Amino acid sequence: MNEPGQPVPYPGRWWKALEDGRIECHLCPRACRLRDGKRGFCFVRQNQGGRMVLTTWKRSTGFCVDPIEKKPLNHFLPGSSVLSFGTAGCNLGCRFCQNWHMSKAKQVEALCEEASPEQIAQAALRLGCRSVAFTYNDPVAWAEYALDTARECRQAGLRTVAVTAGYITPEARPEFFAGMDAANVDLKAFTERFYHKLCFAHLQPVLDTLLYLKRETEVWFELTTLVIPGENDSPDEISRMCDWIAENLGVDVPLHLSAFHPAFKLMEYQATRPETLQRARRQAMERGLRYVYTGNIVDPPGQTTWCPGCGQALIERDWYELGGWRMQENRCAACSHEIAGRFEGSPGGWGRRRVPVRF
Repeated sequence: MNEPGQPVPYPGRWWKALEDGRIECHLCPRACRLRDGKRGFCFVRQNQGGRMVLTTWKRSTGFCVDPIEKKPLNHFLPGSSVLSFGTAGCNLGCRFCQNWHMSKAKQVEALCEEASPEQIAQAALRLGCRSVAFTYNDPVAWAEYALDTARECRQAGLRTVAVTAGYITPEARPEFFAGMDAANVDLKAFTERFYHKLCFAHLQPVLDTLLYLKRETEVWFELTTLVIPGENDSPDEISRMCDWIAENLGVDVPLHLSAFHPAFKLMEYQATRPETLQRARRQAMERGLRYVYTGNIVDPPGQTTWCPGCGQALIERDWYELGGWRMQENRCAACSHEIAGRFEGSPGGWGRRRVPVRF
């Protein structure tokens, strides 16, 4: 029996029993093989008595109402508010993690907020949110909780958003993304060296996830690359990444180039200079990408949505605050060029507020 305040184990999916008594996780490409009592790399999935359990179901590191642009999603219900939450653990080991206090936590489960999927959906409705985001740490690691919540959200008329690194198996991909209306996928770099050295992972499974999203789903997705000086900011790598995106995902997929700030195990690195991001943005657009944004810097022109047809500023942004709006639903008001995304007749008015929520 669990002590008060301790997480309740929840039956896990995507695993099989091995002949030697271990179980093998089939959720992410790590394929962790766990003896009884042992946890996976993500720390939140555990072998208990020969079965997989999720130890963080109904447990969160906190809830907050955010602007949807903070996910970041610039072409999905602009200006609207989203109820965001995460749990603990992660199936990647990024040495530059910006949310390491959550993703790398080991004992945080007992200190977390508790909320059921039904409570989360009802809270989002009560707070006037248009969607619920699974974020802060990668929801792939706690997919059962995310999907149970997504089901309740859909029934309540809410949209669902996954902020993920896309490190998931072909076996689990269909069920996971069937629960999502939108996603922001971290394409952390475009070299295997980077993924191996700084994420303890591999590049190809992420590319496979992106191809799956493009070819097999109706999920609206955008990409984010955290640009780290000396690691993934070379013009050659930016060019190759953008060429791959254009050829395989299309030129209408928004790309967010975000500034790195020293964190976790990379405290000795320098922050990304604004000029580096602006150069990379110009380069990406020269390679044909239509919607490229800068993040984590002051750069309104680089955060504004521009019409690929006539060059009109369609959605002006300053960080997460919307300014001028020159759209007619999903088209440019000036030339009627269709803009890729999920738009409505008018923008939301949430602004840049970030409001913590207690259950």
